Amino acid sequence: MRVITGKARGMKLISLEGTDIIRPTADAVKESMFSIVQFDIEDAVVLDLFAGSGQLGIEALSRGAKKAYFVDSSKASIDVIRKNLAHTKLEEDAVVVNMPNSAFLRTARERIDIAFLDPPYGKGLIQRSLGALTEIMNDGGIIVCEHETDCRLPEEENGFVISKQYKYGKIALTVYRKKESEETENL
Repeated sequence: MRVITGKARGMKLISLEGTDIIRPTADAVKESMFSIVQFDIEDAVVLDLFAGSGQLGIEALSRGAKKAYFVDSSKASIDVIRKNLAHTKLEEDAVVVNMPNSAFLRTARERIDIAFLDPPYGKGLIQRSLGALTEIMNDGGIIVCEHETDCRLPEEENGFVISKQYKYGKIALTVYRKKESEETENL
């Protein structure tokens, strides 16, 4: 697992060993995620929810995000995230939060431009998180969800609609963007 491009390009990241809950995003899927947001990442406030090793938030910071929140309920994951941030020298623009995702989403004060959700599979965590997440997203915000291909996500959540879906074998990406109002569409 490595940082693909940007300030920390090529730097190796560590992840928790011996657990099936932490499932690092494959490089090809990560490349696709960042192709989706490539024109929106510069100076963005990013959320890496269910952060695990922190690789998605670190990739965002490496590519020019202004700030990244790393949220995970596992103390072991938080320790790995802190080590990866120190190794890549990106900790200055990072906020690492050790709490359940639902608690973070209820208490977050800053608006989010891009959110990455890559939770443990088969637990319905994306579906349970989307409502609260959309409340803290900026209107032009983008939500990128990584999940198993048989996971069914809602078409719309609080004005955010599925704009694209991609499949990579057993892995899928679903991208949500704010639905444009009819007024905007008619301009």
